[in-house]
Amino acid sequence: MAIEETAETVATTDTASATDAADVMATAGAITYPTAPGYQVNVRSGPGTNHRVVKVLPYNTRVPIRCQRHGEQVSGPYGTTDIWDSIAPGQYVSDAYVRTGSDGFVTVPCG
Repeated sequence: MAIEETAETVATTDTASATDAADVMATAGAITYPTAPGYQVNVRSGPGTNHRVVKVLPYNTRVPIRCQRHGEQVSGPYGTTDIWDSIAPGQYVSDAYVRTGSDGFVTVPCG
């Protein structure tokens, strides 16, 4: 679906290191989804913009989606949604910035 917080994301100068990018990439055979082109996407500790930014994904990153949950509604390049994608333990990105090809869940709900 989509990305997260355009103004804050674009204004952010911090980028994830190569190690962080490698952490986001799924292991061989796992499905990954592209983030919106032209955006550095904030990764948050929980499913909302009130949660702290734990890192920023570089442009043109692909992310695995471990599970999804409902949270704060966010508007981005792929629409407006309250779905948040867990890309690693304690790391969430708004589905408004991830091209999943669906307006709903594409994997299991987070427990």
